Amino acid sequence: MSANTLRYSRLAKAVALFCVASPLYAADAANATLDEVSVIEKKAEKKKATPTLEVIKITASSADAHYLETGTVNLVSLEQIEQVQPLSTEDVLRRIPGVNIKTEDETAVVANFGIRGLSASESKSLMLEDGVPVAPGLFIGNERYFNPRIQRVATVEVLKGSASLRYGPSTIGGVVNYQTKTPDDGVELSGRLGSFNTRELSVEAGNRNASGDAYAGVIVSHAKSDGFMDKGYDMTDILAKAGVEFANNQKLGIKVSRHENDANISYRGLLLGEYLADVKTNPAPDDFLLIDRTAFDINHEWQINNDMTLNTVAYYSDMARDYWRYGVNSAASNAAGRWVYTNNLNGNNRAFERVGIESRLSVEHQLAGLNSSSEFGLRLMSEESDDQRIAATRAADRSGTLAAHLQDSADSVAAYAQSRIQLTEQLAMTPGVRIESYEQKRLNLLQNNNEAKTTNTEVLPGVGFTYSLDNNQLYGGLYRAFSPAANNVALDGLKDQQLDGERSVNYEMGIRGTTDKTRYDVAAFMMDFSNQVVTGNSDPNLSRSNAGETRHYGMEFSLGYSLATNLMLDSNLTWVPESEFRTGSTAGNRIPYAPKVIANLGLSYDLSQWNFALNLHHRGEQFGDPSNRIDIPANAASGIWGGLLPAYTVLDLLAQYDVSSQFNLFASVKNLADKRYITGLREGIYVGPERSFELGARYRF
Repeated sequence: MSANTLRYSRLAKAVALFCVASPLYAADAANATLDEVSVIEKKAEKKKATPTLEVIKITASSADAHYLETGTVNLVSLEQIEQVQPLSTEDVLRRIPGVNIKTEDETAVVANFGIRGLSASESKSLMLEDGVPVAPGLFIGNERYFNPRIQRVATVEVLKGSASLRYGPSTIGGVVNYQTKTPDDGVELSGRLGSFNTRELSVEAGNRNASGDAYAGVIVSHAKSDGFMDKGYDMTDILAKAGVEFANNQKLGIKVSRHENDANISYRGLLLGEYLADVKTNPAPDDFLLIDRTAFDINHEWQINNDMTLNTVAYYSDMARDYWRYGVNSAASNAAGRWVYTNNLNGNNRAFERVGIESRLSVEHQLAGLNSSSEFGLRLMSEESDDQRIAATRAADRSGTLAAHLQDSADSVAAYAQSRIQLTEQLAMTPGVRIESYEQKRLNLLQNNNEAKTTNTEVLPGVGFTYSLDNNQLYGGLYRAFSPAANNVALDGLKDQQLDGERSVNYEMGIRGTTDKTRYDVAAFMMDFSNQVVTGNSDPNLSRSNAGETRHYGMEFSLGYSLATNLMLDSNLTWVPESEFRTGSTAGNRIPYAPKVIANLGLSYDLSQWNFALNLHHRGEQFGDPSNRIDIPANAASGIWGGLLPAYTVLDLLAQYDVSSQFNLFASVKNLADKRYITGLREGIYVGPERSFELGARYRF
């Protein structure tokens, strides 16, 4: 079967699903929020609105906030995102308690983050955009090779604990949801210039009809840079949205997006000698990661009556990820202390398609005389990837012989039910259960279409609670979570490897609250894995393998305090004393890319039209591989990687000036002290960006 035939087959499935779903579709459309699907549970509009706490600043409404979620909640607003002046989503995520970032480039072309002691190099947390999965393959693998652009993001939601049971798969650490912008009436232009010849321009344009029940808008962003260490990129991102509210209590919305990025990045970092010599050039100057993605979401909300609402979202995405890398002479590289490349060019080129539909029925009702809110969900999803390995030469320039050709696919069904039961005025319990069932297939198109497949079904129960008293609330939960072994792991060698899905029992207990000047949240957590799949552990013949039991426990502390009328302090600390293997040859060793301490401290000062912010980020030391070796090997070109990554602290200084209500200027100095630090170890050493400067402006017509 040809790649085009596969593509048309998937597109036909998408059209069929959309047609079946057309009377139902889901999200939240009124007031220009139709496709901004939130992972944070909210009461129906007829109830008293439940305000939520901001992450950085205390708002006027936060003093009387009462959460519905049974786990930790972090919300970052557009105002807070703009204050950080991020180049990527990771610039925002690194400031959220519990989140560890493994940076490979300053714009986070690929996603690398871990939550609560889970490795930042292994994805065990679900990443969504407007409630829709955006990672290329949830079941078939390569989940890290797409990352939404921060230029399109209005709000970042991070949900941890038992409340994440509503979503799946891979919610062991939690759920990250990027809510995209919906352009307001008018046009907004913004631009930025910065170090490394960085240039960025964005246009947002929108309009709403006179009655306010229909809107349309578009966001176009283009960014280009030579990049730190010459890791340049050329990115274009387009997002178009439209929505309408009908008279019969129904709302319909659509979002179409297109993303292209040519990034001069590779798996290879600096060899040890280069790092010690402070080399600042690209260790793989001719390697490129080329990404393009087209996505289409349809959302519908139907308020059946005052107590019942049906939300549905149907989605389709088509992504290509071509990775062109030159071969190396390992012996010559070790001898030279730098990568010595051959003329062999290898194309690791993959195309991904996904089609899915998810419906959620929310019901307000009485259960044994108690006020209750129940939600029932069903998701159908199909994924497929076409994986081609191209053997070429430097002279051939990205064309050559097809050396390998695999087709991976997965069909999945998920269902869940949960009820929030108000036992007393202060106490609410939320029991629930989720079922994930899926079949994975791998087909070798160069070996007589040989095929392997495997199936699995997971039952995931959980229960959470909240207990509110004045402006404080106790919360907690106990639930089972899992992450599937991807096709390249579960069907490695074109046979069922009998790899279990990753399973853990998760516990959380916390307290949060507000006063006029203070916001705080303290949570203790534990994740107890019966099995975890990691890179390079028990079986060196497999790309990944069963690591057996692991355990992760720790605490998160968040504190926001108004020091004065215009001076705000925001801080958080994540402490994970244990994140270790419990069985096998690495028993007692710490999970790689899981530091014991991560801390953030921010001071923000408002003065008339000015806002100044000083942000500190600290990451403790962490290991680069399961063996927990201390030294960083000098002969990394032979495939010997690992070592201890030292702790580091970086400072960012940021400023904004409101020239008028329409015109805003902003500037930043990032890594103010010009700290040199290591962010990762993978075929060499990845170095964090040096001190950089940025200057930008935003004008709204």
